[in-house]
Amino acid sequence: MIEVRPGGRRRIDRVLAPDYTEGVEQRPLVEVRELRDEAAQEETDLSYLRRLLHARIDIVRAEVKRRSEGGSAVVDQLATILSTNAVGPATGLGRYQTHEPSRADAHQRHVEALVSDVDLSDVSSLTDSKLGETLETFIAEEASVSIRRREVQVVVDALNAEIAARYQRGSASVDELLAAERGHRRTKE
Repeated sequence: MIEVRPGGRRRIDRVLAPDYTEGVEQRPLVEVRELRDEAAQEETDLSYLRRLLHARIDIVRAEVKRRSEGGSAVVDQLATILSTNAVGPATGLGRYQTHEPSRADAHQRHVEALVSDVDLSDVSSLTDSKLGETLETFIAEEASVSIRRREVQVVVDALNAEIAARYQRGSASVDELLAAERGHRRTKE
């Protein structure tokens, strides 16, 4: 389960701290954008973790279905199983992600550690009981990640609303943004 630790040093602890957006109206625009970008990065990482969990859930469900209905081994269906949800109808908020996951390896290890003695490359070797436990574990973790992701999205939305309000009031301008971006690119070069 994804826990938030008050006073913790992890990004999710900071982003979901009650005071993360406190006084945001008085903070400089550049700071508000930094907060928003940090929260957006956390959302990207949680989205990536959810996708990893969904893939495992799909694999285990396919094995459960194969056992009840018959059919070819899950490994033979893997491409179809994993692509089914990838091309299905969009669900969720449909946010455009501008970041890449920053902790892909850590997320992979986290998901693998959830069910320590299960090798999903051979789900057919699992007992029905172990298969059911594995599915329950992945579903519970996905639910936890989804809750945290929605909480982070609320923070991102609040910060985006503050940025948009500044543009509407005229206290921020696109020219300032472009100038800041040019300056940021020069410092990278």
